Amino acid sequence: MEKQNSDTSRFLSTGVPGLDTILGGGLTSDRLFLIEGEPGTGKTTLALQFLYEGVRRGESVIYITLAETRVELKAVAQSHGWSMDGIHVEDIIPNENILHPDHQFTIFHPSEIEMGMTTQRILDTIEKYKPSRVVLDSLSELQLLAESPLRYRRQVLALKQYLSGKGCTTLFLDDRTALSGDLQVRSVAHGVITLELINQDYGSERRRVRIVKYRGIAFRGGSHDYKIVTGGLVVFPRLIAAHTRVHTERKQLSSGIAQLDALTGGGLDEGTSTLLSGPPGTGKSSLCAQYVYAATQRGQKAAMFLFEEAANNLLLRSTGLGIDLQGAIDSGLLMIKQIDPAEMAPGEFMQSVTDAEAAGARVIVIDSLNGYLKAMPDERFLATHMHELLTYLGQRGVVTILVGVQPGVIGSNMSTTVDASYIADSVIMLRYFEARGKVRQAISVFKKRVGLHERTIRLFTMSSKGIQVGDVLTNFHGILTGVPTFDDSDCHVLFDDENG
Repeated sequence: MEKQNSDTSRFLSTGVPGLDTILGGGLTSDRLFLIEGEPGTGKTTLALQFLYEGVRRGESVIYITLAETRVELKAVAQSHGWSMDGIHVEDIIPNENILHPDHQFTIFHPSEIEMGMTTQRILDTIEKYKPSRVVLDSLSELQLLAESPLRYRRQVLALKQYLSGKGCTTLFLDDRTALSGDLQVRSVAHGVITLELINQDYGSERRRVRIVKYRGIAFRGGSHDYKIVTGGLVVFPRLIAAHTRVHTERKQLSSGIAQLDALTGGGLDEGTSTLLSGPPGTGKSSLCAQYVYAATQRGQKAAMFLFEEAANNLLLRSTGLGIDLQGAIDSGLLMIKQIDPAEMAPGEFMQSVTDAEAAGARVIVIDSLNGYLKAMPDERFLATHMHELLTYLGQRGVVTILVGVQPGVIGSNMSTTVDASYIADSVIMLRYFEARGKVRQAISVFKKRVGLHERTIRLFTMSSKGIQVGDVLTNFHGILTGVPTFDDSDCHVLFDDENG
């Protein structure tokens, strides 16, 4: 289990949403940290957020750049809607005069002269502004000036000791473009944060952050998704359900349909997940809408995350069944979010769901698992991600409803890519079957970990009158195959309504 860092007073906030969480509170003050990553991973943006947080707190901050000009930094800030006011920028970049013959060195190697001049300008800048937060961009320039690994390491060590003595919390940026993949600074730094850019076969690239090292701090290990948006980096901490165990009183939530509640043993239990499985068109999404509507009618909040169906289509179809989801949205009890999986990382989706729970949602629908699993084929362990999310929601007493689409329509060869035993606590099965020249629907509960449930198979219909769960199909055999045999002596009792 993740340990907690009790003395939070010695931490400085990075200013990056989510990053302080995985760091265990923030950055230890008066220490040196290495931010490494290839070009395009957002190192400069992260560094500016770190300095802006210092400006917000009234601290003196400075950005020392050996590569980017003041104009380029200003352009980065403007792209995020920031002002450079309060950030002192010292650009130690050779100007065009270095190309003049009079400035070419013959007795001394140019690196010896430039290293000394660069170091002196850094020290003069620190003495002038006396900052509490410092960014040095980038180490690859310093490494090229030092030439030898020994000189480079000694230079970094000297800067570390000097900056620590001046009470500076420092970020060294490394873009990994130096001639050698030198990892010496990792051993020198108090902490190492790695930013990674991963290209996908389809959709936008994925970005992940890892805390490689952090001396004496219980940080959250592993890879965490992050995005660069207007306003800076946003980190989505990896969800660990074991860290958020909450024991709550469990109740059963009604669907608003008495026969359906009887089938499920009284309703869906709080803190459990239910998989609605069946072929396309059997009414899985409509059944989700019914549970959500019943919750909002009780004054409970709910959230629906749609991977496949457009929110407008769901609202129109629900209205046709007499389910007023739009009224629930207008009252602030329901949130429907359309997911664009090609642009969303798994960590961001997890954060969206946990944010909905934090906002008070007691019923959460994910429609569908197939869309979630297939939309991000390059991502590994998505089922494990989902299991961790369901465990987290269950510990907080949320009723989670998942939709699983079976590829077949009628027949015994229908299958699903979702492992129901691993994913869900309960499974409700919807099936087509043929009887008297019509395609009809049946509903049954196949699994329920908490409490008892009916093991019957009932007629299921949808019309302008709403969703109806009918009588037990006692005269039929083989309904789950889709082509049952039956004794029709009294089947008119089952199918005498205008819709059946």
